[in-house]
Amino acid sequence: MEFRPCIDIHNGKVKQIVGGSLRDQGDQAKENFVSGQDASFYAELYRGKNLANGHIILLNPPSSEYYEETLEQAKAALGAWSGGLQIGGGIHADNAAEFLEAGASHVIVTSYVFKNGQISYENLEKLESAVGKERLVLDLSCRKKDGKYFIVTDRWQKFTEVEVTVESLLEFSEHCDEFLIHAADVEGKAQGVERELVTILRKASDAMCERRGGRVFPITYAGGVGSYDDLRWLKEEGGDNIHVTIGSALDLFGGQMDFEEVLRICRS
Repeated sequence: MEFRPCIDIHNGKVKQIVGGSLRDQGDQAKENFVSGQDASFYAELYRGKNLANGHIILLNPPSSEYYEETLEQAKAALGAWSGGLQIGGGIHADNAAEFLEAGASHVIVTSYVFKNGQISYENLEKLESAVGKERLVLDLSCRKKDGKYFIVTDRWQKFTEVEVTVESLLEFSEHCDEFLIHAADVEGKAQGVERELVTILRKASDAMCERRGGRVFPITYAGGVGSYDDLRWLKEEGGDNIHVTIGSALDLFGGQMDFEEVLRICRS
C-alpha cells in the first residue's frame, strides 16, 4: 500500500476541513487545521520522502474571490515538485493542459465529467483527447444515500445518480489511469473508514486486475482514517492494491498519527 499525500487548499491556505461542511456560498467550511506553511512547503516535504502521486485539491470554485490565491498556491506546489503531484478542482478539457504544463503528473476530474447527475461521455472523451487517459484521474468521491454510495460533485455538495459499484468502476477504469475516492461523509472526521465502501473498492480492484492480466489499477482511498488500527485494516482489506490518503489525523496537520509511523506501516 502506498501513502498518497495531500495538499488541500481553501481560501488561499493549506487546510484540512470536514468534507461535508464545504459550501461555495461565502467560501465556508468547518476547519480542522489551517497551516502556517504554504503549499510548496508540503510539496518539497513529500518530494524529500519520495511520496509521488499525491494530490493537490483546489477547494474554491473559479467564481470565488479566493480562487486566484488558491490557484497561485497550487501552481507553486507543482513548481516545487514538477511531475510528482496530481491536481484537481475545476479541471476541464480547456484548462487541463495548463496544469500539466505547470508540472502536474495527472489532472483529477469529477464535476466536468459528471454533469446534471449523469456521466457525460462527451466531456470524458474531450478530456481523454486533451491530455490522454494515461494522465487522467477520475475522482469518484461519494456519499451514502439509501444504503448505496453515489458519486458527488461540486466539492461534494451535489449528489449524482451514478452509483459506485464494481460494475461502474470497471467501466470507468477504461477511460483513465487511476481513481481517487474520498468517502465524503467521513472526510475530515478521523473517526474510522467507510468499510463497506472499501470492500467495494477491493472487489473492483480484483476484477480490474484480472481484466488487465495481473496489472494493478491504482485506487486511492481517502476519508476517516483516524488510527493505526484503521490504517492496518485498510492495508489488509485492500491487499496492498488500495492506496491511502490521511489528512486531519496526521501530525503534519495537527492530528495524532505520526507521519513517519504511517509511512512505516504503509511500506512494511
